[in-house]
Amino acid sequence: MNIEQARFNMIEQQIRPWDVLDASVLELLAVVKREDFVPSAYRALAFVDTEVPLPGGQCMLAPKVEARLLQELGVHKHERVLEIGAGSGFMAALLAHRAQHVTTLESDPELADLARANLKRAGVLNVDVVTADGSQGHAADGPYDAILLSGSVAEVPTALLAQLKAGGRLAAIVGQLPVMRAVLLERRGDQGVERRVLFDTVAQRLRGFDEPSRFHF
Repeated sequence: MNIEQARFNMIEQQIRPWDVLDASVLELLAVVKREDFVPSAYRALAFVDTEVPLPGGQCMLAPKVEARLLQELGVHKHERVLEIGAGSGFMAALLAHRAQHVTTLESDPELADLARANLKRAGVLNVDVVTADGSQGHAADGPYDAILLSGSVAEVPTALLAQLKAGGRLAAIVGQLPVMRAVLLERRGDQGVERRVLFDTVAQRLRGFDEPSRFHF
């Protein structure tokens, strides 16, 4: 496989047509080597339009979903970011290139170790990987300018919104199969939270988050 050609095709044929037009995001995807964050058994899937399996039954988001969420979150160099669901560390690496500092939470110790090793090998120094349940965030490093949930949830916990600065943004994939939507929530100080629907998609559940009751009375 010609890796650079595959990377180019991923960007031009999958990501750009999905309304990812921010030149800085497209350039970043050409620089951060996704294949180095994919388990060796699935390296051939690094640039394919699919979720890539990870240890513990988890998976990486599809490349176009990663790219679109990164674009919509609009992280800047002076900002501090919280990610829920480190996975292999790839999204944290992308965020780290755009942010001042990233804290990424991973509840699976094996995945947390994998993310740390991948980020270290890639020379990404401004990310802290914390082994912890992400449903309540990580107030110790907050408040944050941006929060990203790298997976789906039934609803966004208020504990996470409370860790956003005024003007801070949170991106998440919210809903139940078969209908999920990526949304961007922006904290407007005393005026509450503004919600904007970004696109329809589906993604694997993040662990540790509440699910709605199946029973209705």
